[in-house]
Amino acid sequence: MEKVEWEMRPGGMFVQRRQVGLDEGPIINITVSHSSSQHPLPLYLPSHSTFFFIMTGDVKKLLAHKTGLKPEEQRLFFEGKEKENEEHLHVEGVKDKSKLLLLEDAASKERKLEEIRKHDEMLKASEAVAGVRAEVDKLSERVSALEVAVDGGTRVSDKEFVMSTELLMRQLLKLDGIEAEGEAKLQRKHEVRRVQNFVDTLDSLKARNSNPFSNIGKAVSVTTQWETFHSGMGSLNAPTKTSSSTNVTQHWEQFD
Repeated sequence: MEKVEWEMRPGGMFVQRRQVGLDEGPIINITVSHSSSQHPLPLYLPSHSTFFFIMTGDVKKLLAHKTGLKPEEQRLFFEGKEKENEEHLHVEGVKDKSKLLLLEDAASKERKLEEIRKHDEMLKASEAVAGVRAEVDKLSERVSALEVAVDGGTRVSDKEFVMSTELLMRQLLKLDGIEAEGEAKLQRKHEVRRVQNFVDTLDSLKARNSNPFSNIGKAVSVTTQWETFHSGMGSLNAPTKTSSSTNVTQHWEQFD
């Protein structure tokens, strides 16, 4: 027994689904004018097709492949009147050689324009961040040179640290002035952290440069604590050792 398929028609009525090629009328050729195409778009479909509802030959479905516009983004006009999705071509007077007009839905167009604007702004912000990154790369070489000098024990003028920090802060101000969203915002955030790390490094190098013996002082402090610790522990036996040492000395003196 052949399986019967059902479909819902406008108004909520269930009817047996029509098979393609059966009771759909003759194939007609219509043309659709659209701003995205210099020439009208030709369509070949059954005359009983709808503008967009059930059948596989619907106008909007075919136009979606040709224009890239989704069916819900399309507005179709025939003889100056916008056609509803469920209306049939032959009922509305559309026949062979008829011409339709396709317009993009205003909300869809506005949404796409907004997406294009955001994309352009993101590209602009990314380019601005890239410009700052190039400057920070140059300054990073300067920070590395100062670090090598300080680690090598070379005394560097404080002006070098002040000037380098000021140049980095200028780049930080540039980053603060860049309005960014999405990926560009993440790039800006990463570069801000990078600049801040270089500034912290300069502060540390400046402090070490001003007090080159600070590390030695720490080492002495640790050694002193260690000696004090052992002295304290040794004090438990100190009288015995002292007495023994004294006795030996005394015996030696008596021997002489």
